[in-house]
Amino acid sequence: MIKFISGKNINLRDIEVSDAQFVLDLRTNDKKSLYLHKTDADIQKQIDYINNYKTLKNEWYFIIEDKEGKSLGTVRIYDVIDDSFCWGSWLIIDDAPAKTALESALLIYDYAFSHLNFNNVHFDVRKGNVKVQRFRAKRSGETEQDILYKYDKETYQNVSEKLKKAI
Repeated sequence: MIKFISGKNINLRDIEVSDAQFVLDLRTNDKKSLYLHKTDADIQKQIDYINNYKTLKNEWYFIIEDKEGKSLGTVRIYDVIDDSFCWGSWLIIDDAPAKTALESALLIYDYAFSHLNFNNVHFDVRKGNVKVQRFRAKRSGETEQDILYKYDKETYQNVSEKLKKAI
């Protein structure tokens, strides 16, 4: 089943094999991938990754696109633990509209909390990556490379309406 989430200015749609080169270009861009696990520049490995993703029941990988269908970035939900999810692989092209990052993050939270019925989110942010939207998440620890955060559905609901007005 193809997943599609419609927002005000952007959509999130399920990733397809035809997106492999777009994803690879983002993930191998030195500036964009600075805070991500390194990706091999082999297109076949990216195709294999997407095909494997399609078999998973607890991961959701989206292409962020404008209303005309132009690909603007990627984002995914993964690492499901009980009623908590992690989100990441959040990459956006340089010339995307200014509010693409904010709206894509809000769409991911809405989808995970409202449609997938998660109650919590956990995520890590590489030290030095100051651009990540944290939405009042609470620091829960750190590793040598990352700062760890936790966030709950209630906190998100308390701040989301104000953030949605900014879009």
